[in-house]
Amino acid sequence: KWEGGYKNDPNDPGGETNYGIAKRYHPSLDIKNLTPEQATSIYATEYWDASGCDSIPFPFNVAVFDTAVNCGVDRATAWMKQAVDVNNYLMLRKQFYYDQVNKIPTRIKYLKGWLSRVADLQKFVDIQVQAAAQQERLDVPRWGSLG
Repeated sequence: KWEGGYKNDPNDPGGETNYGIAKRYHPSLDIKNLTPEQATSIYATEYWDASGCDSIPFPFNVAVFDTAVNCGVDRATAWMKQAVDVNNYLMLRKQFYYDQVNKIPTRIKYLKGWLSRVADLQKFVDIQVQAAAQQERLDVPRWGSLG
């Protein structure tokens, strides 16, 4: 949903992008003709693997991955060490966006989209946490079912 097709916004810090892959960070790629398969491979190696998402519990790993894509791997992993839980982690990310706008006021045009992305991620995380809690309740043996 958040990483769409080709864009070349001169005010975007990443510059030319396609499927969320930025020319600034991949200067040798033909961004305009990037395929979904190439983008998937980049996401897997440069963001998921680089952030250690396989070793982070679900759904926290999804939040870290999305943050790595949008804010950089270094920030994503540093915030993971600072945050007490996934909700706190997402608050750090939101604060980063506000700080970006305070530092570079022209980025205000991105703020609504950035915050909407975090809100969607928060909803996803909340649903997953609630589903896991429900499953745990269902997995608890009942006295009447012990034999």
